[in-house]
Amino acid sequence: MASILPVFFVLVVVVGLMACAAIFVPKGPQQVLIRTSLMLALAACYLMWMVTYMAQLHPLIGEALAVLRKPINFLTSSRPRSFSSDKDHGGEIVVLGYGGS
Repeated sequence: MASILPVFFVLVVVVGLMACAAIFVPKGPQQVLIRTSLMLALAACYLMWMVTYMAQLHPLIGEALAVLRKPINFLTSSRPRSFSSDKDHGGEIVVLGYGGS
């Protein structure tokens, strides 16, 4: 449960920055636009950070990939042949094909 603490800590910092943006924006005709832009940018940055942090903390498909992996046996009889000549196959030309006889 200690891993959720950074999310709340950064949330408190972002809310504090939003409060500073709301209080210290200079008065003028574009005050609402500047205030809204700063708050929206801070909220978007926080959400992006939080989603990335939580995705690394609790991956959705981490265990499924371990189950799907199988060891590869490189010593099988159906290995690909590369650029063999037509003499080896009785007139048939096989280029990078899987031939097993």
